[in-house]
Amino acid sequence: MFRKPSFLERLMGSAHTEEYADEHEETAQYLPPEGAAHWDEESKHDDTPQEGELPIDMYRTGDHIVIRALVAGVNPDNLDIAITRDTVTIRGSRDEDQEAPDEDYQFRELYWGSFSRTIVLPEEIVIDEATAKEKHGMLIITLPKVDKDRSTRLKVKPH
Repeated sequence: MFRKPSFLERLMGSAHTEEYADEHEETAQYLPPEGAAHWDEESKHDDTPQEGELPIDMYRTGDHIVIRALVAGVNPDNLDIAITRDTVTIRGSRDEDQEAPDEDYQFRELYWGSFSRTIVLPEEIVIDEATAKEKHGMLIITLPKVDKDRSTRLKVKPH
């Protein structure tokens, strides 16, 4: 029987979660997404750059959609946020300042390299009023919702 993957295993995709999901279909949301970075023995020696998927929290308030993501160790200049009326894509990279040779590491659990995440929004937003800020390693994107109840009256001008 397989144990539930840890947060880091889900984040990095290092757990063997297929068998776990087969036995526990109701918890399939714990599977890492396709293309998530892996730190298993095979991929450590693979020279192909892998991109991790940025984990997020997203919630709605009365007027906004808020997306939060941990970006500790990422230079804000290395973040690229693209917004449409119904999606947000966050791309970035966390550069490693390796202080010891690979063989001297006892643990190697932090994710280094490029990452991205595309989020389909639950409703349309006003792109021009969106804001993004970073505080203590937390990226907070605030997206104002389109007010579908708002209306205006047009006056017909004579020609």
